[in-house]
Amino acid sequence: MHGPASPGWLLVVLCAATGAYCLLRMRSPFEEQRRTAGGEALMGFGMAAMAVPAAVATPPRWTWLAYAAVFGASAVRTLWASRTGPHHLHHLMGAVAMVYMATTMAAAPGHHHHGGAGVPLLSGVLLLYFSGYVLRSGVRLLPLTASVTAPASPETLNWGDRPELSQACRLSMGIAMLAMLVTL
Repeated sequence: MHGPASPGWLLVVLCAATGAYCLLRMRSPFEEQRRTAGGEALMGFGMAAMAVPAAVATPPRWTWLAYAAVFGASAVRTLWASRTGPHHLHHLMGAVAMVYMATTMAAAPGHHHHGGAGVPLLSGVLLLYFSGYVLRSGVRLLPLTASVTAPASPETLNWGDRPELSQACRLSMGIAMLAMLVTL
């Protein structure tokens, strides 16, 4: 992505760390947790790779097309999985955003500004969606009163299965997605 190098590297580190955490979550005894964590790990590492500052490495066009193909396949898989419930739709939006960013980068390498045309419609829709997602995720992390039902014995949960950690992971990736969309 394009923009100053220091924030770009921070974004790379954040996304790679989130991807690594999601890989660890794939060791969960809960099947749904493993499946979700796998998709989130792919997203985290893909975002880390795409966020490498352009001043350091400008990937060839085929790299962006490969990203688009990988995340396009992820979008199709997620669309298929979404027939079991709406909880997969956020992953679908993430995959669509990644395909959009990769195809935009492939279409205009070296010319990643939109001139005086303003923000393209799809960029605006994705920015609105991820802004809402980040706000909602942040609110879900706020501590609530003691009357909220928590797992009966939190100490029996593996640290990778803690819902607040996976929610913080999703919040981090949502913020990173916003940062990437803004710099597109």
